[in-house]
Amino acid sequence: MQITVIGCGYVGLVTAACFAEMGNRVACVDADEERIAALQRGVSPIYEPGIEGLLQTNQRAGRLTFHPQLSPGLSHSDVVFIAVGTPPALDGSADISQILGVAAQLGALLDSPSIVVCKSTAPVGTACRVQAILDQLCQRRGLGWQHRVVSNPEFLKEGAAIDDFMRPDRIILGTEDADAERTMRQLYEPFVRNHDRILCMPRRAAEMTKYVANTFLATKISFINEVASLCELLGVDVEEVRKGIGADPRIGHHFIYAGCGYGGSCFPKDIRALLHMAREHDTELPILTAVEQRNQVQKGWPLRMLRKVYGERLTGCTVAVWGLSFKPGTDDIRDAPSRELIDELLAAGTMVKAFDPVAGDNIARAYPAAIARGQLQLFSDPYVALNQADALALLTEWKQFRQPDFALMAQLMRAPVIIDGRNQYDPAVVGAHGFRHLGVGRLRVDAPAPLLRKVV
Repeated sequence: MQITVIGCGYVGLVTAACFAEMGNRVACVDADEERIAALQRGVSPIYEPGIEGLLQTNQRAGRLTFHPQLSPGLSHSDVVFIAVGTPPALDGSADISQILGVAAQLGALLDSPSIVVCKSTAPVGTACRVQAILDQLCQRRGLGWQHRVVSNPEFLKEGAAIDDFMRPDRIILGTEDADAERTMRQLYEPFVRNHDRILCMPRRAAEMTKYVANTFLATKISFINEVASLCELLGVDVEEVRKGIGADPRIGHHFIYAGCGYGGSCFPKDIRALLHMAREHDTELPILTAVEQRNQVQKGWPLRMLRKVYGERLTGCTVAVWGLSFKPGTDDIRDAPSRELIDELLAAGTMVKAFDPVAGDNIARAYPAAIARGQLQLFSDPYVALNQADALALLTEWKQFRQPDFALMAQLMRAPVIIDGRNQYDPAVVGAHGFRHLGVGRLRVDAPAPLLRKVV
């Protein structure tokens, strides 16, 4: 098929690259001319394992092109995907102005009946609003036909997005139109040949499904974090509890790892958007309100642990941070726990020395003043960041942090304290190396008193 993808961000690029890989001709459109110029050179503006290889391969094959304007990319398109941003507004609602703006452009430019697909995460009713805009413009132009609008939400995990697209666990098609459903099934057929995972439902149900999926996963995370806080008080290791409940197939092991909170571009934004939808209809969602509140409390856990060791006053202390992205496999720092800790430490006059395999540049752009005055230092080697540190805060569970050289770490650090925000380490193992280990809901193992230094 001939496909147009509008929006060359995370969702748009992965969608375009994967459809092109299956033999379709895909034209990508984005108003950011610098981004388009980079993509035309085969350089991806996002970090996602494998994305640049897909882009370059399909560009060379002539199946994938990039355009800074809408008209060239629309030529003879069978399906047009809208994959623009829906950033959160101050009241928590999702800003869909970009989606509606694109719909207006499409209504003015499309000269034949098309399938317009809403790929962006958007509130319930957005696809219907897009349909209304297109219908109105078709009528105004005196055209005797309608476009068909489909809701097709994405379920991509950053760091594994290409595999998620190529081997989906489900594909949601929101449409009441039989012809549109048939075309969309044909488009996705190469991705589900072994087992049909396509679920068709009304557009509003498809939009709701996306929000409910993300908010349910966030609920599991906040639930286990709340349990972990009680485990700490009762002298119970939450890891033992996690294994015990995860063995029940009705619960499972996914998303029940205690830690320092969730972040990223999806969970926080989608919970706030769903809460806003509820308020618009004069109802409350107390469970999701509690999920959001628990996560905000959890992001403050690393700082609370540092103050438990060194007291309220952290001026003059040096804290090393391993992991700056909200999760491994991405450079995304949106709503990341690292941001909350860095903000608090900088305000307290603490020296911060940080390392992340890929997110350092984004942190540098977020904190230029702190870097300029030397209070925030970014390193290309995790061990160099530990030099003369009074504590290490592990905030992202990158694989390279799983089996570090504890003996070397103890030599480099001024005080052997690990604030384990992802429960990566066995307290007994790090305790044997002389560390004081503080995990989320873990039984604590303290280093001998002389090894710890009181900051004054």
